[in-house]
Amino acid sequence: MKIHIPSNYQPLAWLIFISTIIRIILASWIELGNDEVYYYTYAQYPDWSHFDHPPMIGWMIQLFSFGSYLSSGLLMRASSIFFAAINTWLIFELGNRVKNERTGWYAALLYTCSLYTTLIAGVFIMPDTPQLFFWIFSLYLMIDILPDKDTVNSNKRRFLLLGLSIGLGMISKYTTVFLWPGIFLYLLFHNRNWFKSLSLYAAGIISIVVFSPVLIWNYIHHFISFTFHSDRVEVGSQGIRFDFIGTEILGEFLYQNPVVFILVWAAVIYGWRHRGRFLEKKKFHFLLFQSLPMIATFLFVSLFRKTLPHWTGPAYVSLILVAAAFLTKNSDSELKMFPSYIKAAIISILIIFIIGGAQINYGLIDLKKYVGTDISLDMYGWRQMKKPFKEIKEKAEMDHRIQKNAPLVSFRWFPAAHLDYYVALPNNTYVLGWGSLERIHKYAWMNQDRGGYVLGMDAWFINMDNDLFSMDFSKTHFKEVIPYDTISINRSGKTVKQAYVYILKDLKKIPYDDFQVFMDKNAKRN
Repeated sequence: MKIHIPSNYQPLAWLIFISTIIRIILASWIELGNDEVYYYTYAQYPDWSHFDHPPMIGWMIQLFSFGSYLSSGLLMRASSIFFAAINTWLIFELGNRVKNERTGWYAALLYTCSLYTTLIAGVFIMPDTPQLFFWIFSLYLMIDILPDKDTVNSNKRRFLLLGLSIGLGMISKYTTVFLWPGIFLYLLFHNRNWFKSLSLYAAGIISIVVFSPVLIWNYIHHFISFTFHSDRVEVGSQGIRFDFIGTEILGEFLYQNPVVFILVWAAVIYGWRHRGRFLEKKKFHFLLFQSLPMIATFLFVSLFRKTLPHWTGPAYVSLILVAAAFLTKNSDSELKMFPSYIKAAIISILIIFIIGGAQINYGLIDLKKYVGTDISLDMYGWRQMKKPFKEIKEKAEMDHRIQKNAPLVSFRWFPAAHLDYYVALPNNTYVLGWGSLERIHKYAWMNQDRGGYVLGMDAWFINMDNDLFSMDFSKTHFKEVIPYDTISINRSGKTVKQAYVYILKDLKKIPYDDFQVFMDKNAKRN
């Protein structure tokens, strides 16, 4: 596998360097989001799979934070920044193989301008981070071995490597499996010789073997993860919801960067009407087969159920390559280093970064006044709670108001993970989930690892004023509930959130263990 060195490598090197510096700044500047702090629990309590996702994201956090012993927002996100740089080079290589070096350059620029690839998977630590790397690397392998009929015999070993790459992508995020239908469709229409090769089937077996630990874990836990995700995409009986599909399309429009989104679909439409005009027909079809099935699937699901726009994110990588080739349809003498479309995309992404980061950290706009809630507060203020809670905890323990290092309880995986990472762990305590498996997710397993609930124990409870929970549970489970203190979260000199701190004294009734009931019920069925 040869690495291509562009004839003028400096622009690509500068693009990777500058975008990496920007990602490092953003990773250090913005606090971890709900999902990110939750995935830290995957690193704390590694397993062959988890309630929500396969295990790769936890392993990435462990690897780049040295076994999760060194904990900081930047180290948590280090793998995202690292793979974003690698992916930028790979997408250049893909563009060069799809058409030419200028296509690769445009693809690298468009990749960097996409909000999904450069921020959601390139700064934030999400399952999409490792998935996107293995997705792009798999495309990188495919582009040389699928299109040409003469490569079947010479590329058998490389096809086995492709099976490994897809398998690793599948233990990053389940949706990587969409690569296999794309391969099947392409071979069916363009290169059926591969169906005669054992390497194709061996590659499929390799993917299954790599993915098998996730299957075994789910078998032991009665396929709880698959059931959870199938419920999220199951088509219900409530009829077509045009608001859901509208939200999905709008989300893709924003997540991909509006300029990139418009350019991508303009290129697809133009390419379909004028096949072969700017891109070889079989390569055009190859890229569509590795994108449209995933996008079409989730658009269909969004007619009936709520979906999340980043689910289709990897599929847009292939379409970015189509858009890059589209930009090179003119003669070489007319090609520019930065076409107007790409300039607009660069300006758009920089504006989003500046305004988004400033909104989170400084509250430029009073979102609560205009839209009823300020979602930027989900990623702000948690750092401020560490020191005040330490003082509150030490005073209460000194006055014998609460048992030493009593746990915090929380009713949902968020804000449980934020409280765990920013408040409990730095103050030598921990969080226990309280409630149904559907609400507390991995905390059902962590409760067991952390000793669970014991009669007579004390606990802390922190109620955030922007996400209030009912205190009714405390009346039936604890002997005494003490409103103890309040922590104020300030932004730009104003109080934007209040954290109400309660002491829960003497647990007199063990909470209902939804997780154990689920396991016992399914064990009896088997």
